[in-house]
Amino acid sequence: MLNFALVNRMTQFFVWLSRIHRCRGFGIQSPTDYSFVRDIVNEHYPYYAYSELGQKGTWLDRKVGQLFLRLANHLQPNTIVDLAGGYDNYLKAGCRHAIITHDVDKTKGTALIITSAGKMTDSLKAVCRPGSMLVIENISKNKSQWQEVVQWPQTTITFDLYYLGIATFDPARTPQHYTVNF
Repeated sequence: MLNFALVNRMTQFFVWLSRIHRCRGFGIQSPTDYSFVRDIVNEHYPYYAYSELGQKGTWLDRKVGQLFLRLANHLQPNTIVDLAGGYDNYLKAGCRHAIITHDVDKTKGTALIITSAGKMTDSLKAVCRPGSMLVIENISKNKSQWQEVVQWPQTTITFDLYYLGIATFDPARTPQHYTVNF
């Protein structure tokens, strides 16, 4: 009998292998988007807070948490809306001055919004202003909601990382969708 963890790791390996041609930003023509993928999404060097945050949880939880830390550090938002839960310590380490809330209505200024594909609401669309970033977990399990976000008129740049999706909102940019091996 196969171990569930082994089957899970094998599945993750095959997903990674199917996206091998999209490693480290290959195929991205925009210098800004290429830099984002290389320096934020697929950064492999340890950040200042990794050792404080420890090694708790699964490897995927740590990998996603570390990505959230890098996103918060990069964006330096006024507000972080964590509707998915469980990553507050990573988010606070990434941006110490940001207000972390679990209520969309308390969003002020630039926001980093983290939600799960099952928790998408219409109120999220209203708070996705220019300069903000929306991160949706579990998009591989709910492709229709991810595609809906990609089609929003205010969405410009999207990154499909298989485990999660990142959408940015910048009216000066031409809409573009990337699939990235994370």
